Amino acid sequence: MMCVQFKVRKVIHFYYKGIMEIRSQDLVILLGSVTLCLYLYIKWIYNYWGRRNVPYLKPRFPFGNVEPIWATKLGFHQTIANIYKEFKTKGYKFGGAFTLLRPAFVPVNLDILKHIMIKDFQYFVDRGVYYNEETDPLSAHLFSIEGDKWRSLRTRLSPTFTSGKMKHMFQMVMDCGKGLEDEVQKLCKNKQPVDIKEIGALFTTNVIGSCAFGLECNCFENPNNEFRHHTREFFKGGIGRVTRNLVTLTFPSLCKKLGVIVFPEDTTKFYKDVVKNIVDYREANNVKRNDFVQLLLNIKNGDSSEGNAFTFDEIAAQAFVFFLAGFETSSSTMTFAFYEMAKDQEVQDKVREEIRRVVAKYDGKITYDGIMEMTYMSQVFDEALRKYPIVATLERIATKDYKVPDSDLTLKKGTKVLISLQGIHHDPEYFPNPEKFDPDRFSPENREKLHPCAYMPFGEGPRICIGLRFGIMQAKIGMAIMLKDYKYTLNRNNPDMELSSKAPLLAPKGDVLLHIEKVD
Repeated sequence: MMCVQFKVRKVIHFYYKGIMEIRSQDLVILLGSVTLCLYLYIKWIYNYWGRRNVPYLKPRFPFGNVEPIWATKLGFHQTIANIYKEFKTKGYKFGGAFTLLRPAFVPVNLDILKHIMIKDFQYFVDRGVYYNEETDPLSAHLFSIEGDKWRSLRTRLSPTFTSGKMKHMFQMVMDCGKGLEDEVQKLCKNKQPVDIKEIGALFTTNVIGSCAFGLECNCFENPNNEFRHHTREFFKGGIGRVTRNLVTLTFPSLCKKLGVIVFPEDTTKFYKDVVKNIVDYREANNVKRNDFVQLLLNIKNGDSSEGNAFTFDEIAAQAFVFFLAGFETSSSTMTFAFYEMAKDQEVQDKVREEIRRVVAKYDGKITYDGIMEMTYMSQVFDEALRKYPIVATLERIATKDYKVPDSDLTLKKGTKVLISLQGIHHDPEYFPNPEKFDPDRFSPENREKLHPCAYMPFGEGPRICIGLRFGIMQAKIGMAIMLKDYKYTLNRNNPDMELSSKAPLLAPKGDVLLHIEKVD
C-alpha cells in the first residue's frame, strides 16, 4: 500500500512539474510577445514623421525629444527652442518632434506660421491645452476652452479690454501704485539688496486684486497674504508640476477621462470662496463696480445677447485666469526689464529721462496719456518680452486635416503644433546678436520691418491675449513709478540671473537682487 501511494505521489509530482514548466514557457513566450509588440508599436509611432517624409529629430523612449523629467536642465521651452534652431540651421521650413509618444509639428518658416496663426486660423482654433470642467473647474477658462464655447466667451469678454475700459481702470492701478512708491522708498532707505521680482509680484497682485475682484490685497503690508501665497505656490514649478504638464500636454483626452486635476484643491477652494463671497455680497446689496467680476456678473445675470448666462464655476474660472495671467506676465516682464536696465545704465538713464520729461508735461503726474507717450519705455518693455517671452511656447491643434502651404504635407486632424517663441525671438535672421538687450530693435522704423510673426509675445491672430492692453498698462505704470526717482544696479555678490527649468512659464530661478538708490 505504501509503495502504491509513493508511486501515485511521484506521478502527480511529475505531471505538476510538467504543467509548471509549460506554464513558465508560456509565460516567457507571452511576455516576449507583448514586449515585441510594444517595441514594434513604439517604433511605428516614432517613425510617424518619417512615413510622411517630414524631417524629424530621432526620439528616445519614453520621452521622445524632451528631457527626462528627473534630469531637467534646459526646461521644456528651451528644448523646443533648440529643436527650432536645429531645423532652422538645416534649412527646413518645418520639422517633426515627439513629446513622450505624441508627434508634434514644429513650424520654422514665418509665412507658414502666419497661415497657422492668422490666415488659416479656422483650422487651428484650439490650443489643445488640458482642461476639465467637471473635476477641475478653474481649468476651464478662456485660455484653454475650445470651439464654439471659446468663440462665444471671447466675444462676451472682449468689451472689458478696450482702450476706453483701460482709461477707466487706469486710476485703480495708480491707487495701487501709491503702495509701490512707499515700498521702494522704504527699501531704498534700508540700503540692502532687494528682490525686484518680489516687488513686481506684490504690486501686480495688488493691482489684479483691485481691478479683477474689487479687493484690497495690501501685499506690501502683508506679503504672505492668501492671494500672494496661492500665486507663489502655483508658479513655483517643481518636478511634480513638470510631470503633470508634460503628461497633460501629451495625453489630454486620456487625462480628461481619468479626471486629472491640474490646480491644487486648496487653490481651487480659495478662489471659488473669494468669488462666491464677492458675488453674494454684490447681489445681496445691489453693489456694482467697474471691474472684471462685474462684467462677469452682468453676463451671469443675462445682460448679454451672446449665448447663455454664466454659471458660477465659469465666473470663477475666468476671474482666476485673469488674476494669474495679469499677475505673472506683468511682474516677470518688469523683472526682466529691470535686470537688463541694471546691466545697462545708459538704457536705464534714457528711460528715466523720458519718464521725467513726460511727467513734467502733465503737471508732475503719471497719467494715462503720459504713459502712452513714453515710447522708449515701450521699446524697453518690448525688448524684454523679445528676449524673455513669458509664454515661450505656443500650442495649437489641427481641428481638421490641413495642407501645409507650399508643401506636400497634410497635417491630420488632432496633430499637435508647437511654436517656439523662444526660438523665433532669438533667431539672428530676425534679431541680429539676439542675446544683446537692444531696445532700438523696436524703434518705429525698425518695427515696421519685422515680419508680423517674428515678434508675438502675446500670441497672434484671433487668439491673441485678450488682456494685453491691461498687462502692458500696469507694467508701464509700475516701471514709471519705480524708475522716476530711483536708480537700480546689480548686486555685486549675485550679479547673474538664471532662468528656471521647471517653472510652467519663462521665469527667473530664485531671487533677482538689485540695489536701489535715490537720484536727483
